[in-house]
This record gives sequence, C-alpha cells and structure tokens, in this order.
Amino acid sequence: MATLRETRNRIVAVRNTSKITQAMRMVAAAKLRRAQDAITAARPFARQLEKILRNLAMAESDFVHPYFEARASVQHIVIAVLSSDRGLCGAFNANLFRAVQHRIDKLQAQYPGAEIKIVAVGRKSVAQFSKMSHEVIASHPDAFFKLEYSTATSIADHASDVFLTHRADIIELIYNEFVSVIKQEVKILPLLPIIPAAQKTEHSGSAVDYIFEPTRADILESLLPKYLHTQVWRALLDSNAAEQAARMVAMENATTNARDLISSLQLIYNRERQAVITKEMLEIVGGAEALVAH
Repeated sequence: MATLRETRNRIVAVRNTSKITQAMRMVAAAKLRRAQDAITAARPFARQLEKILRNLAMAESDFVHPYFEARASVQHIVIAVLSSDRGLCGAFNANLFRAVQHRIDKLQAQYPGAEIKIVAVGRKSVAQFSKMSHEVIASHPDAFFKLEYSTATSIADHASDVFLTHRADIIELIYNEFVSVIKQEVKILPLLPIIPAAQKTEHSGSAVDYIFEPTRADILESLLPKYLHTQVWRALLDSNAAEQAARMVAMENATTNARDLISSLQLIYNRERQAVITKEMLEIVGGAEALVAH
C-alpha cells in the first residue's frame, strides 16, 4: 500500500509541476509577443542610423572622431555580456557563457598580454563572472527585470567613457540575438572602435558625396552618442526577446515531458493497484477455502 501511495503522491506532484510550467509558458508567450514587437520596431531605425553614420565616416574630411580610431597597441579589452535575470530558459545562458569564454580565449591569443574586463548585464551574468578571474568593472543585475532605455544609455555612456580615457582599446557586446521562436544565436557586436563601412564592405562601390550642413564634425558629435545608445538598446531588446522565446520553448518541453511522465506513472499506478486487488482477492479466496475445509 505504501508503494501505491508514493506513486499517487508522485503523480499529484508532477501534475502540479506541469500546471506551473504551463502557466510559465503562457506568461513567456505573452512577454515574447511584446518583446518581438519591440525588437521588430527597433531594428529598422538602428540599421538606418548605422548606415547614415558609416556614410558620414566615409566622407572625405581631415576630421577623424576618436570613436573611429583603431588603437595600434591593444592592452585593454572590455566585453559586455548580456544574460538573463532569471533561469528556466533552457540553454540560453549556458550557450552565451560558452561563447564568451571562447571569445576570451580567441582575444587572448590574438592580443597576448591584453587585460580583459567584463561588464555584466543581467543577474546570471553577474553571478557567473563574480566567480571568474576577470574583473567586473560594471554590473547591471536587474537590467531585464524592467527593461528601460536608460539602461542602454548607461551602458553605452560608460563604454564611451572607458574608451575615450584609454581604459579600453576594444569594447564588444556579446548577447543572444532573436532569430525566431525556436532559434537564438549568440552574436558578437564590436561597439568601439566603430568600423567604417569602407572597411566592412570593400567592394560595395563608391560612397555618395554629401554636402553637410552643419559640418560633418558637428553632425558626428551629435549622432555618435545616439548611435551607441541605439546599438546597445537593440542588443538589449534582442536578448530580451531571445530569452522569452527560450523560456517559452523550455516550459513547453517541460510541460510535454511532465504529461508523458504522468502517463507512465499512471500505468505503474494502475499495475500496482491491480496487483494489490489481485492479492486481496487471493487472500479472500484462500480464507474462504480454509473455512470450508474446516
């Protein structure tokens, strides 16, 4: 009887868990719709702003903004890692941290002796890199708890400051890009220095010759901070959408697995219950036969 009770209790526990995972799947689906709308709306603006900026950078001028200056000697590298604040999202964070470690190994091989520091965005990122040897120079543990544009400006302005003061020679963002509901890809985004379009697309043809009013330098000074803010904001939105998609799929899989487990446990329970009933019937029959014999 104890085995029957244990099996029944386990069925109840798994059924309750499946209700929780189903509810979490529905919440993640609702959040995903909003996150997907946000990143879909943000991407065209970010791409167009990047296009304008790179055309400005290609224009003939003696003025070169410090953001475009590649350092001859790379001694300091900063990587901003965008993780989730919460768990239960499958391999979302594990894949991200694996890619970050691979990138760190590659940068250390490419720039021997360079110091690599971390900007941790998201609770999981803060927890992960607090255990590692790389210095965490800035933390945003609740970035995705309530995603706001001010978080993007804070990260971008800090990146700008450490780059302009030569505390960083290269700054990169590593995050999960939302591709589809079932696909998220880890992306490495070079933030600073900014690579002009001519260096990225050598065979793209001649650049358009613009007349600038006010001056090209004035436009760049005004546009560059907005560009950095937008790039970081797009990465945050991408990561948020990717997280919700990963969580929705993970909870859907968990719910399906729970239902399969309930079916298996129900079969075991029925088999055990049938065995108990059969045993009791045999005992009754045996007792009746003993009485008849006497």
